[in-house]
Amino acid sequence: MIIGHSTACPHCGRPLKTCLNCRFYDESAYHQCKESAQELIRDKDRANFCPDFMINTNPPGISPGNRGKEEAIRRLKALFNED
Repeated sequence: MIIGHSTACPHCGRPLKTCLNCRFYDESAYHQCKESAQELIRDKDRANFCPDFMINTNPPGISPGNRGKEEAIRRLKALFNED
């Protein structure tokens, strides 16, 4: 499936080509993008024309940049026997 600027989710109708759905989205990176983003995209949940967009195939809420953070939290909770 090719995801273009106007491609929408068949279930909810929201645009798919957004920063929040991109595999390069990372809150801790410059412009929140791990690619060399030339310009700031302010609305991360709106469709855009970014040429570097690649759909994120990770589970919702887990970006590649957050994987280590999630694992660290899981280990700390296990260390202190917290659920």
